Amino acid sequence: MPDGNSLYGPLDPAPDAGWTSAGPRMGFFTDTSVCIGCKACEVACKEWNAVPESGFDLLGMSYDNTGALTANSWRHVAFVEQPVPAGHRTATFAGNPTGGSAGATSAAVAAGTGAATGTTPGVPAGSPDAAARMAGTGSSAAGDGAGPRFLGMPGAAPPGRDTGVETRTDFRWLMMSDVCKHCTHAACLDVCPTGSLFRTEFGTVVVQEDICNGCGYCISACPYGVIDQRRGDGRAWKCTLCYDRLGAGMTPACAQACPTESIQYGPLDELRDRAAQRVATLHERGVPQARLYGHDPTDGVGGDGAFFLLLDEPEVYGLPPDPVVTTRDLPRMWRRAGLAALAMTAAAVAAFVGGSS
Repeated sequence: MPDGNSLYGPLDPAPDAGWTSAGPRMGFFTDTSVCIGCKACEVACKEWNAVPESGFDLLGMSYDNTGALTANSWRHVAFVEQPVPAGHRTATFAGNPTGGSAGATSAAVAAGTGAATGTTPGVPAGSPDAAARMAGTGSSAAGDGAGPRFLGMPGAAPPGRDTGVETRTDFRWLMMSDVCKHCTHAACLDVCPTGSLFRTEFGTVVVQEDICNGCGYCISACPYGVIDQRRGDGRAWKCTLCYDRLGAGMTPACAQACPTESIQYGPLDELRDRAAQRVATLHERGVPQARLYGHDPTDGVGGDGAFFLLLDEPEVYGLPPDPVVTTRDLPRMWRRAGLAALAMTAAAVAAFVGGSS
């Protein structure tokens, strides 16, 4: 087993790996609440690291045509569509901080529970044509091009037309840019027989492709399913947290390209403090679902070097709810195997001695 990755207990990864002059541990904090799904991180990662293109596959999963983290996708922007009861939405203009509260009618319209009273350009308010258009029975609703049309999903009716607010649903997108977690207790390091995987002075985990023999042990060991073998190549590949850029004092390509600062890079302790403040802010703003994932140093992997702020359960994003380093039980397993071997040897010796006498 390679040095520099204890199987359990508190651990500062870089010093444990033998880096005597290591600085603070560096990592990623991905705030999914401000991710807009632009995929700039995916593109920047591919361009900087010369990651081969993934091809153009229409997976039928909303705008998520990457599908998962693979040897050719070191960043994966997930689009999770969730149905949300429309009646549970908050009125857009209720409690407007810049003025008085919205009127009952406008608040109802904003919440999708009432009819608008505005006018259509060129149509007098209160006229039969205006009423027909608002009800969706006029010529514009029929698709003559003279006005707005409902462009919903096939087979769906305009919101509120044929169903009540209690049964009507809307949806929301949960977007998250996933990446290798750079675990504190990294099982991939424990099982690599060639030393291809190593811990850097920044506390991150990197694959040296020129040493990898393609055995695949790291792939089955990863509790997150991050590492993958490249077709036609056979070697393991994953995010390096732009190790070459870090050595030059630069920001990783994905964080540099992110337009909303959803992906933040820096000293891990600072990122954890910043993330805790962000969660508290979201809770104050009425988002009780906000939570952190992978930030706890006492969890099953000793905390992640790349952690996330989520707006729903981890399973919704395809993340394991309680990841555990898969090599945690190796010492106990080897002890039991040793005891079993001794017992079998003792039994064989006893049988031989007894038979010879």
